[in-house]
Amino acid sequence: MAARSGTGDARTSAPSTPDEHHGTRNRVARSILDHGPSTAAELAQRLELTQAAVRRHLDALVAEGVVEPREKRVHGTRGRGRPARAFALTDRGRGAFDQAYDQLAVDAMRWIAQAAGGGEKGRAAVADFARARVAAQTERYRAELERAAPEDRARVLAEALSRDGYAATARSAPASAGGAPGRNPGGEQLCQHHCPVAHVAEQFPQLCEAETEVFSRLLGTHVQRLATIAHGDGVCTTFIPGKAPASGTAPTTSKTTAASASTAGRNPA
Repeated sequence: MAARSGTGDARTSAPSTPDEHHGTRNRVARSILDHGPSTAAELAQRLELTQAAVRRHLDALVAEGVVEPREKRVHGTRGRGRPARAFALTDRGRGAFDQAYDQLAVDAMRWIAQAAGGGEKGRAAVADFARARVAAQTERYRAELERAAPEDRARVLAEALSRDGYAATARSAPASAGGAPGRNPGGEQLCQHHCPVAHVAEQFPQLCEAETEVFSRLLGTHVQRLATIAHGDGVCTTFIPGKAPASGTAPTTSKTTAASASTAGRNPA
């Protein structure tokens, strides 16, 4: 009850200063970045705030163009009543966390494509650059995944990605996530809640395609990209089928490449 006499930012009676309001608002935005689109109730639980306080901060963030409300996706049967609203970061909101020099990177990628002759040759040159870019990252991750049991590899990959700033998690996927109901044995979803190169990948989806190929090689199975931040989704989501091989490297299939290309970006180079 005491919190109502203050600002409601914490479950105490201490009043909050404008700087504390700003700091809490940043915590709300950061929590959405780390965990993906979230409801007011989920944010309140994670940040140990009242739902009323969280809603006030969300209203302010919406007004500033930092977050936007969306209908929360429900897997399985939806219950009665109005669906909860989830709040996701906008491009402007992500910009506060993204690495700088986005425009420089876009210009450099465009120059690579043009120097190679444009068209199909240009796209191939950008794809070669993207693969070269992730090569060192692949080798660092490979050693960790080779030491892990097959059933732990998605989690280990998520932890490695998180250390590189991708705020990644691995979780069980619904049985129909990567294919037709009744035919898919289930699997896992690798979720990246942040992408430092999202603005560049929006124009050059080859970056997402190269990353998907890397995941396939590291995990020893084909994977399917279901969503990407560069395509306007809240989270980069990759489906990893169940019963992956215990060892070995599976070749990247056309299915993987096609799935990645269809979601990688809105404006292919």
